Amino acid sequence: MKLIKFLLLGIVFGVVMTKSEAVSWFRIQEMFRFQAFHMYGIIGTAVTLGVAGVALIKKFKIRDFSGNPILFSPKDKSVYRYLIGGTIFGLGWALGGACPGPMVVNIGYGYWAMAIVFFFALVGTYLYGVLKSKLPH
Repeated sequence: MKLIKFLLLGIVFGVVMTKSEAVSWFRIQEMFRFQAFHMYGIIGTAVTLGVAGVALIKKFKIRDFSGNPILFSPKDKSVYRYLIGGTIFGLGWALGGACPGPMVVNIGYGYWAMAIVFFFALVGTYLYGVLKSKLPH
């Protein structure tokens, strides 16, 4: 029962993603073909909320679930790594038809084929963790 708030938040997330059509493969296809602004508006809203959330966490020194302070460490700024990583992520998004959040929402919505995409997203994440020390950062 301690984690019920996270379950409820996940349900709200799924409803919002479904009602906004962010889980629709056709909307994602429109975005990658530059035929509609719909998904760019959703992504822009998410980025804006993320920036505001980080600013509030820093300003009010909000702590995590365990009571530890939330710290943000600066990352190395290199265009090369973000271009390659973003391209790989974008290709996976375009081929799979969903990014990580909508993958889970689609599975919950009953599109079981998306479980294959989600499985390979996990495999890719695992492989990155294994190969991280060997990759140029």
